[in-house]
Amino acid sequence: MVSFFSSRLQVLRNFFSHFLLGEEPYFFLENLSLLLAAGIPILDAITATSGEIRSRRLQSILQALSRDIDAGKPLSVAIERTGLYLPHVSSLIRIGESSGRLVENLKVIAVEQKKERFLRSRLRSAALYPLFVLVLAVVIGVCISWFILPRLALVFLQLKIELPFLTKLLIQFGLFLGAYGFYAVPIFFLLIIVLLFFIFSFSGTKIIGEHVLFLFPGVKHLIKETEITRLGYLLGSLISAGLPLPEALRSLSQATSFFRYQQFYLFLHDSVSDGNSFKKSFVLYKKTSPLIPVPVQQLIIAGEQSGTLSQTLINIGTEYEIKTDASVKDLSVILEPILLVIVWVVVVAVALAVILPIYGLLGGLQVSP
Repeated sequence: MVSFFSSRLQVLRNFFSHFLLGEEPYFFLENLSLLLAAGIPILDAITATSGEIRSRRLQSILQALSRDIDAGKPLSVAIERTGLYLPHVSSLIRIGESSGRLVENLKVIAVEQKKERFLRSRLRSAALYPLFVLVLAVVIGVCISWFILPRLALVFLQLKIELPFLTKLLIQFGLFLGAYGFYAVPIFFLLIIVLLFFIFSFSGTKIIGEHVLFLFPGVKHLIKETEITRLGYLLGSLISAGLPLPEALRSLSQATSFFRYQQFYLFLHDSVSDGNSFKKSFVLYKKTSPLIPVPVQQLIIAGEQSGTLSQTLINIGTEYEIKTDASVKDLSVILEPILLVIVWVVVVAVALAVILPIYGLLGGLQVSP
């Protein structure tokens, strides 16, 4: 039990430490590849690149990187010791060092990371609008409930009429917020943040959030296109840079954040390592078609049989990058009426809870004369 919690705490520490670094580790490799291509020695290139880094933690990591290289360690070993990048980055650098293509492989890494940032930005931009609407609706709803409902509750309690059930619920909620709102509202927002973190970000439980996302057709379609784009660019780039196919598939499984695709890529890794082709591997995995469309499977099989697998994969990534752009725009159009309906239902429920007692009071006044 102690080891379980210690491992989870380590995951949390790694998550927040890498989150605070932002995009600077990626920019470091991009600038390093440009400086090395210009013929600058590697230690001078690292020193020049680290001068543009704002994060003190990353600066200290790069200083340790320079010390390792100055002590005679290869760049691939020093990069791996930093813990900043996925294993395939150090593997590509190691292959570049042994083959004399270090600069070319660093350029491949820079392009691959740029594509990865593009995919993540597309997913974030797709989620930004609905998230903004939902957060705004929750904030407005909490403010109304905290500051207005307690006063309405006192008014309704003084009415000598039978209140509807919806109004009684509203009154109880308003009285509760009037008495304990100073504690309840911050706890409510804190619980939402913790819940969202464990559902969508925490490694042990984010599979729940993945199942939730796959329930929405538009979101599921966007995730599929994003993963196919990643499959094309990353796998094609790794193979063209000289990384063996099984190791490239393992790196692909580590690059994705969706459990279904991780399992699929790991299965492909095991199947290819056993000597199977992509065609046989796709047939053996029963859930291939929901994850990878049949036309994409046929393209990959044709590329493997013709010896042009890496270029075929890169072409698939290029095509699906365009489709991802279109799907992001379509998703906003699809989600907008759904969000409006949700907000409309909440507004109508509150309005009915307030208006029904008023109609009841007016009816009572007409009967009393």
